[in-house]
Amino acid sequence: MKYLVVSFFLLISFAVSGQTYLHPGFSGKEYLELLSIFSRHNDTLYHGDSTPPPVVYDRIYRSPEVGLKNQWSLWIRKDKKLAVINLRGTVAATPSWLENFYADMIPATGSLQLNDTTVFQYQLAADPKAMVHAGWAIGLAHLAPTIVQKIKETYAAAGIREFIIMGHSQGGALAFLTRSYLYYLTQKGGLPADITYKTYCSAAPKPGNLYYAYDFDFITRNGWAFTVVNAKDWVPETPFSVQQITDFNTINPFVNIKPVLRKQKWLVRWYLSGVYNKMSRRAGRSARTFEKYLGSSMYKQVKKYLPQLRQPQYEQGANYMRAGVPVVLEPDEFYLQRYPDTNPGRLFIHHGLYPYYYLVKKYYGNQ
Repeated sequence: MKYLVVSFFLLISFAVSGQTYLHPGFSGKEYLELLSIFSRHNDTLYHGDSTPPPVVYDRIYRSPEVGLKNQWSLWIRKDKKLAVINLRGTVAATPSWLENFYADMIPATGSLQLNDTTVFQYQLAADPKAMVHAGWAIGLAHLAPTIVQKIKETYAAAGIREFIIMGHSQGGALAFLTRSYLYYLTQKGGLPADITYKTYCSAAPKPGNLYYAYDFDFITRNGWAFTVVNAKDWVPETPFSVQQITDFNTINPFVNIKPVLRKQKWLVRWYLSGVYNKMSRRAGRSARTFEKYLGSSMYKQVKKYLPQLRQPQYEQGANYMRAGVPVVLEPDEFYLQRYPDTNPGRLFIHHGLYPYYYLVKKYYGNQ
């Protein structure tokens, strides 16, 4: 009898210790609390915002500003069962905006020489064709050391094994890359393998090319990462994207199309060859223009604020794509009355926290 009682309590103890608090799937209640956390990153509300304060989380750490005005904070739920990695978005400072505009693509696996003594080794995808946004990769490089350190400390001291990664706007773009970085760091033994992560990328721009998006969606499959978009918000439509023949998978009907065209009748061959060449050249010209102005030219501006940053290796591509399971928020009539499209000077009228808060509360409530 004594043996049975001991076994029963051991079983209960194991069940409690193994209990999970995060679940796959989009949760309106979870997301609304995350927006509240984001709104209080700096203790005070963003201008014009009326998002309520967080109820069940306390901030226990806020990093120093690093890189191009990047910052993150760590919040822990009051029951000490769950932590949130909150990545701040763009602030009203030139370096922060330069990070967004430095939009040439770099390999999703490689290294960044941040200064004379610091090299950031990173892997953000398994596919060698995957590429990511240069500016946000530099932001990640400056944030990652303290993020990894605090995850380890929280895991060891508080026993927390579940983390939400969240960011709005630029913070959402950084949330994509942070989740990818932590996944591959864990694969290499750099973090405990029994940690569960869930990711919310709110109002986020596109983080990388199609092959990065494929990889992100694969490693977060079955409902563990979301991209939340207000259908009126222009920011998730950026950066500019150009698809070229070289952006397709190796086996495709376009790369060897000229031998096929040569088999056609003269008039058909002449017409289709002309169309094909014009489309290919124009796409390539557009991509090279983006690379010129959003790559090397922008690096010269970034270097004013990060003087020891070495110029990274750029990739030939500008095929930016969205990633994550989309949660699309369609504005209703009341929303359009409150946030009308009548003032072109209010560029961020649909990008703020409360427009997102209102729409999620309307469509998802507290589910």
